[in-house]
Amino acid sequence: MDKIMIINGPNLNMLGIREVAQYGNTSYDDLCSQIEKHSKDKFQIEIYQSNIEGEIVSKIQDVVEQELDGLIINPGAYTHTSIAIRDALSILNIPIVEVHISDIYKREKFRNFSYFSVIAEKVFCGLGIDGYELALEEAISLNVGDK
Repeated sequence: MDKIMIINGPNLNMLGIREVAQYGNTSYDDLCSQIEKHSKDKFQIEIYQSNIEGEIVSKIQDVVEQELDGLIINPGAYTHTSIAIRDALSILNIPIVEVHISDIYKREKFRNFSYFSVIAEKVFCGLGIDGYELALEEAISLNVGDK
C-alpha cells in the first residue's frame, strides 16, 4: 500500500480559530480526520504538524530513511521565508505536492511568493481543505510510473 507523508507548518494547528474568513471553520483535528477518512483503504498516511522550522527540517530529513511514495507539504508562513525547508525537500527523490488552503496569490503581496512551488510536482492553492484530498490523489498518481 502506498505511503504518503503530510507535513503542515506553523499555525495550521489553529485552523477553525484563526482567520476563519480566510481558512474556514474546520478545525485541525477535523482536517486530519477528513484526510484519514479519504485515505482509508487507499494508502497509508502520516500527518505531522509543527510551528518550528527546525523540527520540520528534521522531519523531512527523517523521510529520507523511510520508504515513502510521496510527500505533501503545507508550509504555512514558511512558504515565503524558509530556504532551509526548501533545501531539505530537495534532498528527497519522491513526488512533492504543495498545498495551501487559501490562495496565496490573491493575498498580501508578501504572500505571493513560494520557495516550494519550483520543486513541487504540483501545487494546489485556494481550494480550502479539499486541496489536501486532491494533493493525495496527485501524489499517488505521480508515483505510479515509478513502480
